[in-house]
Parts: sequence; structure tokens; C-alpha cells
Amino acid sequence: MAEKLPKPSEMAQVEFKPQPQGWMDPKVQFHKGTFNYGFNPRSAEYLDLPNPRKWNPTAEDWHLPPNWKEIILDGLRDRLQRFRSLQVFMDICVRCGACADKCHYFIGSGDPKNMPVLRAELLRSVYRKDFTTAGKLMGKMAGARELTVDVLKEWFYYFHQCTECRRCSVFCPYGIDTAEITIIARELLNLVGLGIDWIVTPAANCFRTGNHLGIQPHGFKDSVEFAVDDLEEITGVRVEPSINRKGAEALFVMPSADYFGDPHYFGFLGYLALLHEVGLDYTFSAFASEGGNFGLFHSNEMMKRLNAKIYEEAKRLKVKWILGGECGHMWRVLHQYMDTMNGPADFLEVPRSPITGTVFDNARSTKMVHICEFTADLLYHNKLKIDPSRNDDFRVTFHDSCNTARAMGILEEPRYIINKVCNYFYEMPENTIREQTFCCGSGSGLGTDENLEMRLRGGLPRGSAVKFVREKHNVNTLACICAIDKATLPAVMDYWAPGVQVCGVHELVGNALIMRGEKARATNLRGEPLPGKEQTDE
Repeated sequence: MAEKLPKPSEMAQVEFKPQPQGWMDPKVQFHKGTFNYGFNPRSAEYLDLPNPRKWNPTAEDWHLPPNWKEIILDGLRDRLQRFRSLQVFMDICVRCGACADKCHYFIGSGDPKNMPVLRAELLRSVYRKDFTTAGKLMGKMAGARELTVDVLKEWFYYFHQCTECRRCSVFCPYGIDTAEITIIARELLNLVGLGIDWIVTPAANCFRTGNHLGIQPHGFKDSVEFAVDDLEEITGVRVEPSINRKGAEALFVMPSADYFGDPHYFGFLGYLALLHEVGLDYTFSAFASEGGNFGLFHSNEMMKRLNAKIYEEAKRLKVKWILGGECGHMWRVLHQYMDTMNGPADFLEVPRSPITGTVFDNARSTKMVHICEFTADLLYHNKLKIDPSRNDDFRVTFHDSCNTARAMGILEEPRYIINKVCNYFYEMPENTIREQTFCCGSGSGLGTDENLEMRLRGGLPRGSAVKFVREKHNVNTLACICAIDKATLPAVMDYWAPGVQVCGVHELVGNALIMRGEKARATNLRGEPLPGKEQTDE
């Protein structure tokens, strides 16, 4: 598929003009590279999901249940009653279009149905037809449409071209959260067995082994021990993390990619070095070995089920509070839903750093602190010995991950850390960062190979902003604090901003950290020579 991709100069030529096909016409062409494959039926069966079977989105027959329409409408009715926000979002949109040009998928594709206002209208039109008096009486004149198989296919195509990044909600004068509409639309699709494999299989793995990658407890233990050996080889310091140890001060939860993926793994080494250096009494859990929550991309119920293990392990291991690693969708769930879905966490204490004495009042409800909050606090109180020159080969810019920036307001802490551990930091244009940050283009379970073209189209705005600072400041490193970003942005950078690598913030911390008892450092955490150490004496 990659060989058939258009060149960047060709893909960047996006046409923004009305199409001859009216928006009410639901017919959609499943163009290769722009959609995701259906789920593996074995994964669906493992999760007790409805209608598990082999199916192909490009096939004419999707093998729907005979009463599929009744299931969808009953599901929508149920959610309108349970979620007041959905009813509000269905009713208050005036179709002003303030959100239209804010979506990275619309910018990259020019498809009008990727404008957030119109994508939401695909669901809203069915709502009008079956749940409003005007729609029942006036039909199309009131913007109402019948729910048909073609409409269902249209939903599948376009609601899986929304990464739930919520950039559109920043600009909506009514505060409509299109991500919530996408969540509900996907829930309705899943009621009749129309889920994608890159969401369903990771969720099934999480139930089976505790993490999305399907790594079993002994494999998790091996991964941690392998990292300990690697860190000792680089620094000369032997760290001693524990797993499933009762009575520790804190439970550390991270996305599974941190101890398995690249470049995530180097940030994991940074965690280990940092927590050892400050002497935090913490433990990992082989059961809660995944902070990332693909349930956010499936349904509210799945989100709740996957997240439950974190509090369960915190209670079983009798820790005081929870510390979490770098992951975007992990933190949207933890910050916005965790206490409501899985709380109250009254068996835990309000997090307090035993090193600085800082009480994290912002975590009073969930009892969980982000690693960037923890590290920024350490640096602010001068608890770390840092040599930023070790990162002088990196000219860094920072990508605000959608779910940590817009969803939980972690904006300054990563920048504070980067400025402390690096000498060369450059911001991207103001309207592409912080609350207005552009998505990686691959979030919400869409980071697959089969939809690579759409991922790259969605990554056009972010890639263009990075290309700008690369050309202006010779930036060669894009730092971020999200597992999905670290997994998907390398391809986006290779395509739109060649020469820019992706790293986690705590990889930079680990490079700059001077550890007590360390040997003379010759390499960074990637095993690359430190500045000035390119040639060593034999």
C-alpha cells in the first residue's frame, strides 16, 4: 500500500469545493487506504460482543442481524435517556460551521463529511427522523433521514475518520463535543457487530493478559528485567523496580508500549532512572500492566471495564496513590471518567510527593498523578541533577497530545521539563499547539496500516507545523507524551517532515539525568554517542 501512496506534494493538493453528491446521499466508496478492517470474530467472542462473524467492509453484505434497525434505534433511545449531553448536542447545533475547517481530516482530505458539523449531522439526521416531531412530519425538509444500510455504512466510514481529538469543540460557540457524538455513534455500530479490529483485539488482549499487546505476566516481568539490564549497561547503575509488591507508596501504571515499543521504550528507561534516583517507593502491577484504554474508542461500558483493573490493583496492593506514565487516551479516561465510572477512590490518599512534600490537589478525586506533573515538581524544587548538554544533538519541538492537552490541561509541565533538560527548544506556530493542538491523525484506534493514506492526510496539519520549525530552526526531534503519538507520528514525520525523529519527554529526562554512582556516560538512552563522545579512546 505504501508504494501506491501519492507523493507529499500531490497529497497536499486538497480540493475544498462542494461535491455534486448531496450530503443526504449516504453512498460511500470504501477507497483502499482510507478505512479500517472489521474485527477478528474470536476477539469479539472473547468480549461477548454482539454478532461476532467474519465480515469485510468492502463487501456488499455485512451480515447484519435481521432486526439491526430496531437494535440501533433502541440503542439511540437508551443513550438519549442516559446521557443528557447527547440530547443537548443533538438539539443545539445551528450548523454555523465554526468547526468546519478545524478538523485535521477535513483539512487533509477536503471531504465535506469530515467537517465535524457534517459528520455529526450523519447521526443527527437519523435522530431527527425518529425522535423529533419536526423530522417525523417534514422529513428531509427538517434535515431528517431514514436509517438504512447505506447510512450505517456511511457511519462506519466517517465515524472511523474521527480521532476524537476534540479540536473542533474548542471553536464551537455552543461547546458541542463531537468526540462524544463519535463515541455514541461507534457504540451504536458495535451493537450490531460493526467494530474494527484495531480496537476490539487490543481490548480483548487487555482482558486476557492485562495489556493491549497480549504480553503475559511473565513476559511483562522479562521486559522490565531487560530494561533494568539495558539501563545498567548505559549508566552503570542497577535499579531495582518491583512487581506486584504490597505496601508500596505508589502504584506506577503505564501504557504497554512503553516496555515494548520503539521509541516508547527509551522513555521507560527514563522512568526507571528517574524513580530510582529520587528513591520513590513504587511498584508495577502485572495485572494492571496497561494504562491505555481502547475502551474509550469502543463504548462507555468497555471503557469502564478496562479501567477497573487500575483501582482494583491499587486496593489489592495497598498503595497510597497512583502515578501514571506518558499516554494520551489513558489520561483522558483517568482525568475525565475514572472517578465517575470506577470510583470513589476513598481507599487511597490524596497524592503527596514524598520527595518535595507537594500535595497534588488536582488529583484529590482520582488519586492519580501524571508523570509530567511529578517530574516538573521535582525539577522546580531542584531535586534532580541535570546536564542538559547531553541532549544538545536534539533540537526539540513539542507536540501537545490531544488528550493530555485539551482533555486535562497539561500544557506547561512538559515544556517546563524540556526547557530544563534541553538547551534547544522551539515552539510550533501558536495556533497549532496547546488547546489548539493538531492531532497526530491516528488516534482513537485508527493507527493501523490499512488506513495509512487517511492517517497521513489527517497528519498533514501537524506535519506542516513540524516542517515549519524544521526549516526555520533545524528542529530534528518531536517530543510528546502519548503512546499513540509515539507509535504513529514517526510515519507522519517521515512523510511530511523527513529528518525529524519522535521521542518521549522522559527519554530526554533520562538522557540529562546525572545519577548517583553512574559511570562516565558515553551514550544516550538509545545507545547513541552523547555530544562530544562520538569517538572514544581505545
